[in-house]
Parts: sequence; structure tokens; C-alpha cells
Amino acid sequence: MSTRPTNKPRLLITGANGLLGQKLVDQLVSEGQFDVLATGRGSCRLSGSGFQYHSLDIENQEQVEEVLLALRPEVIIHGAAMTHVDECELNQDACHRANVLATQYLVEASEKINAHFIFVSTDFIFSGEDGKNPYDEEATPDPVNYYGQTKLEGELIVKNSKLRWAIARTVLVYGIANDLSRSNIILWVKSSLEAGKEIQVVDDQVRTPTLAEDLAAGCILISKKKAEGVFNISGADLLTPYQMAIETAEYFGLNKTLIKQTDSAKFKQPAKRPMKTGFIIEKARKQLGFEPKSFRTGIGILAKQIILARS
Repeated sequence: MSTRPTNKPRLLITGANGLLGQKLVDQLVSEGQFDVLATGRGSCRLSGSGFQYHSLDIENQEQVEEVLLALRPEVIIHGAAMTHVDECELNQDACHRANVLATQYLVEASEKINAHFIFVSTDFIFSGEDGKNPYDEEATPDPVNYYGQTKLEGELIVKNSKLRWAIARTVLVYGIANDLSRSNIILWVKSSLEAGKEIQVVDDQVRTPTLAEDLAAGCILISKKKAEGVFNISGADLLTPYQMAIETAEYFGLNKTLIKQTDSAKFKQPAKRPMKTGFIIEKARKQLGFEPKSFRTGIGILAKQIILARS
């Protein structure tokens, strides 16, 4: 979908077909303060109008430079990434191309147009085993898997650039969007319990789960305020996956006795997970006016979206 150019600042999103990208486009179009340039690999999977869509393979250096120099956005929110942690561990070359090389290409092209560059990062840059959680923006990274390592490398590329930059770190993003097959803990718990399945949920990991709409709102606040530096953009509730599952069951009135506590050692996964992360978000609250929804409220928002998606 395209719109006529205006005098508004242009904001370009990478990964616009993904969960965060769809929420960013929805909120930005609704607010109307930017000309929204949505990019993604292949054809547009976004609904609605009020934005321009451009196909862009961010792993193609020539294409990145060509598109960015043609569109000349004032702001770039780089949300595209390979995020499936086990796939990243098993396919490290692909992960490096998606998370490191693509970021390098985008940063180099952005330097030529002097864009404000916002890089979306993750709590998986931390070990979760240093006893320092929940983490603030000054905490020392020490990733325990390849995904976290590549996101940390991406952060360093951004920090060492000549750009005006910001890094939006987030944790366990959940939500639903068009044409996305990946589930999240709320949908998984709900569907499993509705089917009468017993589920094993770990109680030795800790996160601050983040509603996708809240992450989008945080990135937009950074854009509007032209903020620079590192910001933790996550939920505020420090929870184990087991606690998240119990809250989900309680919200939907499902059988909590089907949820069995277990620990991470019982699961064999290609990639190690950080044990206890979660973020302190006071900097984003004070400097950006960021205020995330509670996990309980987030479940309610998803519940409404599920009903709308089925109607």
C-alpha cells in the first residue's frame, strides 16, 4: 500500500511483516506523525493502508544501500532478525548473516543519510547466571547462546557507528498478528489446557514478558523524542514461565492442575537459555514516559484479539 509523500519525517521499519513490525505500522499509521515506510523480505503481509511497502532483503548489501538512499528515512527502526534461538544455534551462518551482517549493511547505509538508527535487542545478551537480574542498562553482557552473541555483535556495530543511535532491549515478546505461525506462551497454555493436555512448565527461569504493542510503543517514543543510548523496553512483571502459565489459566478459567512445575534441566534444547533475566525499566519510564501493561492486562488484550481474529 502506498501514500503520497508529505512533509512529515520518514520512518523506515525493517521486518515489517513480523509481530513487532505489524504493531509498529498499526500504531504509527494511527498516530499520523510520520510517513511510514514498511520493508520486509518478499511481498507485503500487512493489512490496511496509510503506509508505503518496499520489498527489501537486508542481507543484500547493494539492495540495502539502494533502498535507503532512494527513500532517505530520517528514522530507522531495525526490528528484523533471526530470533528462533534453537535455529540460530543450529544454523549459525544464517544467524550471522541475518543478525550481524544485515545490521552492518543497514548501519553503513544509514550513515550516508544520517538517519536516527534504533536497534531492537534482547535480554539474551546476558547470562542470567550472574545473580544481577533484573538487569539495568549498564549491566555487563555475557551471552550463553549464539543468538545472544549475534545480537550483542549487532549492538556493538550500532554503538561504534557515526550515527545518532538508540538500542531498545526487550524480553520475551508475546502477541498475535496477521499470517504468523509462531505461538507464544499464552496461546500455548490456553490451547493445551482447553484440549485437556497436561503441560510441563519451567519454574527456574525468570523474565519480564513484553506485550508486542508495548515494545512498539517504546520504540515509537524513542523515535519521537529523538532519544539516544540504551533503553530497556519490556514488561514490568518479573515472572517465571510457570507463573505466566498459572495466570493464563486463571484468566481463562482453565484447569490449573494440568500445569506441572519442572526445571530447565529436564528439557534438551540445542541452545542454552539464560536462567534469570528480566529488566529494570526506570530509565525508559523517566526519560521516555514508557509505561507497559501488566501481564494480566496483556492476557486480556490477547483474548480480545483472538476473538476478533476468529470473527
